[in-house]
Amino acid sequence: MSDPLLFNPRTYDPAHFDPETRRLLRATVDWFEERGKRKLIEDYRDRAWLADFLAFAAKEGLFATFLTPASAARQDDQRWDTARIAALNEIFGFYGLDYWYAWQVTILGLGPVWQSDNAAARDRAAKLLSQGEVFAFGLSEKSHGADIYSTDMLLEPSTDGAGGFRATGSKYYIGNGNAAGLVSVFGRRTDMEGPDAYVFFAADSRHPNYRLVKNVVDSSKYVSEFRLEDYPVAAQDVLHTGRAAFDAALNTVNVGKFNLCTASIGICEHAMYEAVTHAHTRILYGRPVTSFPHVRRELADAYVRLVGMKLFSDRAVDYFRTAGPDDRRYLLFNPMTKMKVTTEGEKVIDLMWDVIAAKGFEKDNYFAQAAVEIRGLPKLEGTVHVNLALILKFMRNHLLEPVEYPAVPTRLDAADDDFLFRQGPARGLGSVRFHDWRPAFDAYAEVPNVARFREQADALCEFVATTAPDEEQSRDLDFLLSVGQLFALVVHGQLILEQARLTDLDRDVLDELFSVLVRDFSGHAVELYGKDSATAEQQSWALGAVRRPVVDEARAARVWARVEALSGAYEMTP
Repeated sequence: MSDPLLFNPRTYDPAHFDPETRRLLRATVDWFEERGKRKLIEDYRDRAWLADFLAFAAKEGLFATFLTPASAARQDDQRWDTARIAALNEIFGFYGLDYWYAWQVTILGLGPVWQSDNAAARDRAAKLLSQGEVFAFGLSEKSHGADIYSTDMLLEPSTDGAGGFRATGSKYYIGNGNAAGLVSVFGRRTDMEGPDAYVFFAADSRHPNYRLVKNVVDSSKYVSEFRLEDYPVAAQDVLHTGRAAFDAALNTVNVGKFNLCTASIGICEHAMYEAVTHAHTRILYGRPVTSFPHVRRELADAYVRLVGMKLFSDRAVDYFRTAGPDDRRYLLFNPMTKMKVTTEGEKVIDLMWDVIAAKGFEKDNYFAQAAVEIRGLPKLEGTVHVNLALILKFMRNHLLEPVEYPAVPTRLDAADDDFLFRQGPARGLGSVRFHDWRPAFDAYAEVPNVARFREQADALCEFVATTAPDEEQSRDLDFLLSVGQLFALVVHGQLILEQARLTDLDRDVLDELFSVLVRDFSGHAVELYGKDSATAEQQSWALGAVRRPVVDEARAARVWARVEALSGAYEMTP
């Protein structure tokens, strides 16, 4: 039996996309399946560079088709379509995060180029993509991380009057730095101060003044350290200068961080097939492991959390694709996908690992690498804490001050998401407004645990309106992050419910999912209660927000039947 809510290569048919997109997605699945599980795991264990995969992608024109916006397209099917990019993220995650990573850092490397007015650089990037090249994003540095205010990549103006520079400095944590046909590098001029000094420029990893130092991780992912030594930057290599360079860096991360959620989903789906099959077919004390109540609870929790990850991410795609200068709601839903969905992925893997125990270490299983790779996604493109702090900027507007927007439909149309490359200045987050979150909950008021969670969401509104942190407490980031977790749960629930409505999700699955969210909210409320700086009023509020989920044994049994049916539903080609 194939669960329609989960990706299964055996039955995968992305019929909702146009013919060329369907062909490429299916061809990618077939390439991995033909390669087989043994080869996939051997390459992962041997840390082999992804030459075969990149040759396949080049032959099919995969990256060029999916990552060339219509404004730079060389053929009709090329566009930047977030819906199909998300679908490919999920496939790459399903088979191995190393493959996704080469794709992901190519996306980041392209961000400053597609945002640039430099026509020559855009044409060069489109040509390199058509040749199957990968790209890199030269932002982070060893001493400063991604603190772009403190870059030590220095550009000395050339003395020939041609408007170029000589660049010297190093970059660290730069994926594809060993092979990129174009590296978008962030630096600053030595003859200027402040924001006006920033520069984004295009470099070539094959240039003699580009020195590859090493791969800083023990992995097939080539996360490089590289150094430029008196590297010649011609005027035609400059992508952005001044404040525009700063904005291009942040806006590129806005585009790139969205990919983390669907990669996490793919990892969890593959691991779930293995875990449920193992647990259901393993006999312990004369009966299947899945006959034990705690095992059923853990696997059912993992399943509904994974479904929630998919529902939220699918709905967030619609807001990304509908975004514009007057609708920037994606700026909240984006860090939510990066922070909330990826940490949910960790929980899903941990729940399954508790069940399969030692099996999760075996070298011939996908699960062993899933358990490692799932940890990385919450830590890329800004830590969980950074993204939680970002989410908090939207809390009051979202919870208490909604405005009207036109309804956002499901966006699977073959359209180019060009706004992502003209987002404008990376500021003004406090002015972003949101539609009312309550109607999504009202539509499912008869679902017991949705109603129970709604009580907690309303309580959070009361907290923000009456006992929100004062000026002094607002400097206690540890306390604020607990508040952020509570707010994130409300946003998570909202988009899940919107997508459930659009897809007519099974009510049992939805009810069981919200029983988990009720428990999560209660847990974070208790955590807030225990914070050092929590006031007496806040402590009282926290305990008052604790709720017990509505228990329904018949509902739980029906959801368990869906989980049990995953046993044997998919096994990768040997």
